[in-house]
Parts: sequence; structure tokens; C-alpha cells
Amino acid sequence: MREGTSEAVNVVMSYKVDSDYNVVKGNNVGMIRRVSDDRPYHHGNLRTALLAAAERGLRERGADELALRDLAREIGVSHAAPRRHFPTRQALLDALAEDGFARLDSVLLTALEGTGGTAAHVRAVMTAYVRFATENAALADLMYTSKHRPGAERLLEAAAAPFGRMRELVLRGQSEGVLRGGDPDRLGMVLIATLQGLASMVNSAIAEPEQLGDLLETAFAQFVL
Repeated sequence: MREGTSEAVNVVMSYKVDSDYNVVKGNNVGMIRRVSDDRPYHHGNLRTALLAAAERGLRERGADELALRDLAREIGVSHAAPRRHFPTRQALLDALAEDGFARLDSVLLTALEGTGGTAAHVRAVMTAYVRFATENAALADLMYTSKHRPGAERLLEAAAAPFGRMRELVLRGQSEGVLRGGDPDRLGMVLIATLQGLASMVNSAIAEPEQLGDLLETAFAQFVL
């Protein structure tokens, strides 16, 4: 080996190329060798951990900044590990949205299990819906935009559960004379649009969170007889 080449190799040997490569020496010859990622491939509950990390990232940085490699690094697993559950970034976002609809459904179910009659349940559901949408603003935005994407049939199915509960509540309220009459689907759409609007006003700082209670009571009075 020529002297100039040997010196160049020695210089290369003194540096780490990047996070995936190391420079090693063998028989006085400089060589670059790929080293394996020593982070674990398996995780006790990988899917749950990934979704939790993704939701934190969604809340702090937005959906456009989410990357599977970054999430793997955050929870301490290999770069390949997340693809066992989410082969693409879109699959991860869809799973986040699907989980969000399941949580919203649980929140609404809890509201419906409270004491009181139908009017009290309407108030409780309205309050629970808006609180979910304001406390999980980035997730709610992802949920409602993702379900209209072509090929998002699973999200439509997930959304059907909480919205189905609200439709059942509207039908019950109309049958008991508690809610205004007319087309129940139209009334339900106006109700959801009203709640979405209130949440959007708070999330965009048009209204203060402290005003939410009064705003909900005003909205409640528009629907309940």
C-alpha cells in the first residue's frame, strides 16, 4: 500500500462514520464495517408503546413530523421493529385515529351510564364530546380528516360506534319529546357540527376554555325542549 493511501486509511479509521457504521482495524488494514443495531427487536408491548409515543409526537410536533424510525429510537427498539405492526407511516396514523374513535366511544358510553333521564344524558354526552375534542385536539383532527381518506374503511367502521351512540340518543330524545323533532339524522349532524364548532373555537383560542361550560349550556338549550 502506498504511503499516502495508508495515511488516508488511518485518518478514516479514527472516525465513526455514523450511527450504523464503525471503523475497525485488522492486519494493519483500515476497513469500514457495518455494525448491527444493538437495540432490541422485541418489546413487551410494542404496539401500545408505539401508539403512545406517536400520540405524544402528534401532540407536540404534528402528524407531518411523525416517523417510524424516530419512534423506534424513542422507545428503544430497532428501526425495523415498528414495521411488525405498522408497515407504513400511514398505517400508524390510521391506527392512531382508530384508537381515538375507540376512546371517544368509551367516553360517550361512560356519559350515557350516568344518572338522570334523557335530558341529563344529552347534556353529559355533549360535554364529554367537546372535552375529548379539546383535550385531544391533534388526535381529534387526525381522526376526522383520516376517515375521509380513500381506503379508510376501518376508520369508518371505528367512527360508526361513537356516532351511532349519538344517533341512538337523538332517536330516544325525540321519541320522549325531549329533543326537537324532524329528521333525526339531520338533527344529529347539526348537533355534532355544533359540538365540533365549540371545540374548534377553544382549540384555536377564539374562545377561552373557561367559557366552554356556558357555551355548552347555550348549545344544550337549542336542542332540548
